Amino acid sequence: MSGVVLYSVISLTAMGAAFGLGLALAARKFAVERDERVEKIEAMLPGANCGGCGYAGCIGFARALVEGKASPYDCAPSGIETANAIADLLGLQKVEKTPRVAVVACRGGKRVPTKITYGGVRTCQAVTLLADNLRECPYGCIGLGSCVEVCPFDAIKIIDDVAVVEDEKCTGCGMCVEACPKQIISLVPKTKKVRIACSSHDRGKAVKAICDVGCIGCGLCAKNCPVGCIEMQDNLAVIDYERCINCGICAAKCPTKSIIDKVSHRPKVLIDSKCTGCGECKKVCKFNAIEGEPGERHKVILEKCIGCGLCGDVCPEKAISIAGALGHQSEN
Repeated sequence: MSGVVLYSVISLTAMGAAFGLGLALAARKFAVERDERVEKIEAMLPGANCGGCGYAGCIGFARALVEGKASPYDCAPSGIETANAIADLLGLQKVEKTPRVAVVACRGGKRVPTKITYGGVRTCQAVTLLADNLRECPYGCIGLGSCVEVCPFDAIKIIDDVAVVEDEKCTGCGMCVEACPKQIISLVPKTKKVRIACSSHDRGKAVKAICDVGCIGCGLCAKNCPVGCIEMQDNLAVIDYERCINCGICAAKCPTKSIIDKVSHRPKVLIDSKCTGCGECKKVCKFNAIEGEPGERHKVILEKCIGCGLCGDVCPEKAISIAGALGHQSEN
């Protein structure tokens, strides 16, 4: 009888060993290899988790870089030195300065009433010899495509009588800037996704009378900018791109949407159980998107959150995390 018991024990032990070996082999076969470069790149990034790159936090951006889906120069807070260091790590070509892209400071086009009927030479330059514009706004895009004609990369199209730049194709050569007689095209760093899309210097009442997407000089963007990089100059908002952090607050606050946010899907944020209810996040939120009593765990009102990331920067307990690029979507 004891022999039978011993045999049974040995059999069960053998079966257990075989089963364990099978699990080990299966785990090895189906294991997802971890690329150490992701952790290295994440450590090099600023850790702001602002979502300005279009990915869910710095870790999401790091994965996208390793997978070849993003450029090291897509992270504005990193700066050129860090971007170049990441390019070195990934074996990518470095640049001496941040790539630039052409930006048309107008979204008027067909939104603006026609002023004159024109049958002459179909160039923007020809129009300016006869009148300030074809439409009521004297500052806006003429829309006849002189910029389109000179672009060697097919990066500009006329849509609804206004020039629109495709960032992916634009190389920042500047030929369109020289061709525009209204001087409303400029080159900005490609990493800067928040841009002024108006050139009018008229007062708010005059702008509203002819264009529903023009800057009315209300100053809300300047008042709400957390780094003070926006100034009102002659009734028009102007961004200092050297200081801009791509938070998107100005675009979300702009009542006429004359500031556009090229980060189409910003992440939301969540507050985890480490929250002590200190309220620092609540103080900096410009959209009243955080609620909670002092000393109690706070929570984010997702419908109001635009994913600017300011709350995460001030949280002493690091209790705020990115919840994915599912949030604020702006019209481009």
